[in-house]
Amino acid sequence: MSYEKKLADMGINLPPAPNPLAAYVPAVKVGGYVFTSGQIPLVNGQLEYKGKLGAEISVEQGYQAARVCALNCLSVIKAQIGSLDNIEKIVKVVGFVNSAPGFNQQPQVVNGASELFGEIFGEAGKHARSAVGVNELPIDAAVEVEVIAQIKE
Repeated sequence: MSYEKKLADMGINLPPAPNPLAAYVPAVKVGGYVFTSGQIPLVNGQLEYKGKLGAEISVEQGYQAARVCALNCLSVIKAQIGSLDNIEKIVKVVGFVNSAPGFNQQPQVVNGASELFGEIFGEAGKHARSAVGVNELPIDAAVEVEVIAQIKE
C-alpha cells in the first residue's frame, strides 16, 4: 500500500512543512538519504506543546507532541523527495525531551514518533533511536525530533 494512502486511511493530513526558526534548512538530501533538522511540535505555525515534561507537560501530552514532530519531519522529507512513497526506510530517530529535574521517561515520550512511523511504514518504519532529556529546547518546545530516512533509488 502507498504510504500516502496509508496516511489518508488513518485520517491524517500531512501539514505543510514548517518554516525554519533560525539559519538552517528543514532537511538535506545526501545520496540515498534525507536528514531532517530537528522539528518541534508546531501546528499551523504555532507551538502546540510548550514546557517541561514532568512539570507543565504530562507524558501523554509529550507523546502527542512527539507525534506532531514526526508529522513535521515527514512534511519536510516529502518537500525534499516529492512523495512519502519514495521512502525506503526510516533509519534513525532522535528525540529531545524538554525535561524537568528528575524526569526520566524520555523513551515513553519519543514513542509518540516511533509508533507513528511503525503505523505508517510497517517494517520499513523500524529504526534505531535515541531519546535524550535536555534542560531547554527552542521557544520552550516540549519535544524536538529529527529523522534520517533512506530513499528509494
